[in-house]
Amino acid sequence: MIDLSKSSIDLSETDFQRIAKIAKQGWGLNLDSAKKPLIKSRLGKRLTKLKLAKFDTYCKIVEAGDEEERQHFVSALTTNVTHFYREKHHFDHLETYILPNLIEKARNGMRVRIWSAGCSSGQEPYSLAGLLLKIDNKVSGFNLKILATDIDPVVLKKAKLGRYSTNECSFPTTELENRLFAKNVHAEEQREIREELRTLITFRHLNLIQPWPISGSFDVIMCRNVAIYFDKPTQNKLWRRFSDALVPEGRLYIGHSERISDPQQADLISSGVTTYNRICAK
Repeated sequence: MIDLSKSSIDLSETDFQRIAKIAKQGWGLNLDSAKKPLIKSRLGKRLTKLKLAKFDTYCKIVEAGDEEERQHFVSALTTNVTHFYREKHHFDHLETYILPNLIEKARNGMRVRIWSAGCSSGQEPYSLAGLLLKIDNKVSGFNLKILATDIDPVVLKKAKLGRYSTNECSFPTTELENRLFAKNVHAEEQREIREELRTLITFRHLNLIQPWPISGSFDVIMCRNVAIYFDKPTQNKLWRRFSDALVPEGRLYIGHSERISDPQQADLISSGVTTYNRICAK
């Protein structure tokens, strides 16, 4: 196998800065120089596929607005590392303190919405759906839905399918695994999410730095390990927008390596490990 990071296709500093500018303007992605070898490797595969000899030519295609290639571009620049019940302390917190009250709210006929922002290949929203059905197996009949969005249409397609190889089906416990998949199917190469979980989730393509075609507020927003791709000003704008999208006292969960440096500027207050509440207006 050819190591494309050592490819003869040169990625000059000018080309890299051009790629970084496209990524920042189009998707808010912050590419520093340390990522240059990785970018050369990943986008080099696209050049090989398209039989292009120069990154300059490739940039022109992306800049011209070729939608298919723009999708490949953003897929190459983002890393979709996820698994079921990742950062389990968040799910434990939700199950113990948050979701029972929200389900009771929905049981009484009120609207409840949860947003998995940056859902990747779907493990996060399906894990959330598993929690909801554990607490009340009639939840699909309530006005309670999960919105799952991602910038990458490739992983979003996989998420919608809800099919995972056995290697992707690693769980902290068997009990958590059985919430999402039927039992005794470990011999199958592809495992499918249970239908009752699928009905709770709507998947949509969404660029977080663009306008959000979303109506209504959310009781919970999970946006974990996404803001690490953005610079500080973009992150601060995102925290503000998430806060504005939450109901009073709504919860925001972010990734383990992320922090909101001044949460009160976004009307948020820390309420746990990488967990924040929207502050109620006085």
